[in-house]
Amino acid sequence: MNRKATALDVAKLAGVSRSAVSLVLNGRGDGNVAAESQQRIREAAAALNYSPNKIALSLRNQQSRIIGIVSDEVVTSPFDGNIIAGADAVARSHGFVTVVMDTEHDESRDEGAVETLLDRQVDGLMYVTVGLRPLNVPPNMARVPSILANCFDDRPDAGLPAVIPDEVRGGREAAEHVMALGHRDIAFLAGDSLTPAAPRRIEGYRDAFKAAGLPVNEDRVIQVGWDIDTGFHGAMKLLDGMEPSTRPTAILCANDRLAIGVVLACYRLGLNVPQDVSVMGYDDEFRVAKAMVPALTTMALPLREMGAAAMTALLAEVATTPNGKNDDDGGSGAGADPAASASPAASAETMVPCRLVVRDSTGPVPAGR
Repeated sequence: MNRKATALDVAKLAGVSRSAVSLVLNGRGDGNVAAESQQRIREAAAALNYSPNKIALSLRNQQSRIIGIVSDEVVTSPFDGNIIAGADAVARSHGFVTVVMDTEHDESRDEGAVETLLDRQVDGLMYVTVGLRPLNVPPNMARVPSILANCFDDRPDAGLPAVIPDEVRGGREAAEHVMALGHRDIAFLAGDSLTPAAPRRIEGYRDAFKAAGLPVNEDRVIQVGWDIDTGFHGAMKLLDGMEPSTRPTAILCANDRLAIGVVLACYRLGLNVPQDVSVMGYDDEFRVAKAMVPALTTMALPLREMGAAAMTALLAEVATTPNGKNDDDGGSGAGADPAASASPAASAETMVPCRLVVRDSTGPVPAGR
């Protein structure tokens, strides 16, 4: 079996000192090693298939190179796993690994899950949720650099940094899409107000009408729920018995499952989508929106992008925090306040835009409307 190359082998091949190899391959070459020597070192390392010993490097830097992720349901749910996938891809590209714990929506397990990860000496923590919602932040998250993804700190005067979808902009761009097709009588079937996503998407819908100088018909805004059956019954209420001249020509939905229910209602009533009624979803749900007949036009939630943005920000904080740990009460976590270690800049929300996906369920306004 061939012997594994060492830093000394790289140094000999590149014609430099062993310390120069260490500086360059550990990311500290600039200002310490000439650019030409850095290039020779990288080429020698590649030729010898050499990489630094991660365990030894972690010990020297007093870092574990591990990021802990707590989720409410992402791991066990078919939805939103792309948030973790995006975060993990960024972590791996920076030489970190992720460890994920899922509480299965049991908030009483939050603090224990964080403590378990802290016991593994993680360098940072991320909390990820299925669906945008406020979070009662576990206080022991204050002990290391931490960030929230798809959720936000529920305390108005404090906060960990949060990366969330720009739901208001998404609702506005959805309405603007059907307006560009000539629609003016546009209904909005929304989910309930238990999640912040619904009212934010409605706000964006209203913003689009305001920007276009058009009044909002509040009778066209109906909060029905989030599932196929509620979409079906909501659409039946809007469309059944209506003359073509008085029914909405487009129906925006707060998620793709509602949109499926609307399409089914249209078929029940003998209406064609999109020739008679355009229907638009939200989320771009995997194996649902694209597979639907007709394929759903929708606003895609930026799941992977949120995970990547959150991890990028977290690793930047880890890099600037001494030993990757926040100073607190000596490590016990008792009474620790996440706000105590969060700077004003760190407490900001980062809004990630949703993406318009145009498919077959939206089309021009019917003739005469």
